[in-house]
Amino acid sequence: MSKMKVVLAYSGGLDTSIIIPWLKENYDCEVIAMAADVGQGEELAPLHEKAKRTGASKLYIEDLRQEFVYDFVFPTLKAGAVYEGKYLLGTSFARPIIARRLVEIAEREGAQAVAHGATGKGNDQVRFELTVKALNPHLQIIAPWRIWDIRSRDEEIEYARARGIDVPVTKERPYSMDRNLWHLSHEGADLEDPMNAPRDELYMICVPPEQAPDKPEYVELGFEKGVPVRLNGKAPGGVALIEELNAIGARNGVGIADLIENRLVGMKSRGVYETPAGTILYAAHRELESLTLDRDTAHYKELVAARFAELVYFGQWYTPLREALSAFVDVTQRTVTGTVRMKLYKGNCTPAGVASPYSLYNEAFATFGEDAVYNQKDAEGFINLFGLPMTVRALMKESLDGR
Repeated sequence: MSKMKVVLAYSGGLDTSIIIPWLKENYDCEVIAMAADVGQGEELAPLHEKAKRTGASKLYIEDLRQEFVYDFVFPTLKAGAVYEGKYLLGTSFARPIIARRLVEIAEREGAQAVAHGATGKGNDQVRFELTVKALNPHLQIIAPWRIWDIRSRDEEIEYARARGIDVPVTKERPYSMDRNLWHLSHEGADLEDPMNAPRDELYMICVPPEQAPDKPEYVELGFEKGVPVRLNGKAPGGVALIEELNAIGARNGVGIADLIENRLVGMKSRGVYETPAGTILYAAHRELESLTLDRDTAHYKELVAARFAELVYFGQWYTPLREALSAFVDVTQRTVTGTVRMKLYKGNCTPAGVASPYSLYNEAFATFGEDAVYNQKDAEGFINLFGLPMTVRALMKESLDGR
């Protein structure tokens, strides 16, 4: 009888490096590793040797950057979805695309199970597993962190060293990090105390704002139906646009967020995020919407954005509600086309001009100067009708007080 096959979401980091031998020791299975390139900026080719050296039968390296940007990043940007006012969902929407490819490879290989290195305390376990359940509910899911006896990162390091496995994490830099094209997150170690400010040496993408240039830098972004398509007059494609904008934002100290967030599993956690391109794109997109969306649509979209962010954060990408909200968002974006100029200066990102052929701003109506299109006398009747409920209530109270 052939051995059970398990496809592991593999990064080459500490967790997944020791999961390969652990799976073989505890399940007597064949382990097939899958590394997803979502723009983490690392050379993934050496992982072939590392994965096989630690016991994998083969390694798939999947370039998912295009799909990541156009199927996950831009739909979330168009929604304006931000979790708890700060988090631009960099890790959250990377998990469903990785899990989707994990399922596809498991089906191709005839595997019976998939595995991941997410901990039993975090959100990622939910994001991975909900995607698997949505796309192939017959696959067994193995989550070592919920099973094994290892309880800390120090114990993981010792487990790896005992088996001769090189890991990129040391006790000198013990942060848990996740990087992709959109962001870099930092958790753990001294950040676990909310009173500890992030140290300058923590940042690996952004220049600390105090060290950014003393002169502001301007960028011009062009959008079509809510999607960024041009940067400073050029149309490099989504992946390259984000990469270039990351570099511009990072050198100006833009994109650092320090957040105590509410995890889905019920606890609060503290993360420091570096998201330079995302921060600029969200601000620019919001500015363009302020010009092109009517009041009722804009205000209702804020409610949709909050719910959309929860769905992404909670790992519910492959749900009817998320699909329905995306359909609503796409309708709102039909007129979100135009150009936005942004000013970047020492960590700040502020609008410096916006234009659109679909602009709803009409200077003839808005001017404080003389105009011939607005009769100010009309406001009196409007105020009387708008305030009628308050007038009626005041008369009722007056009548009661006079009894």
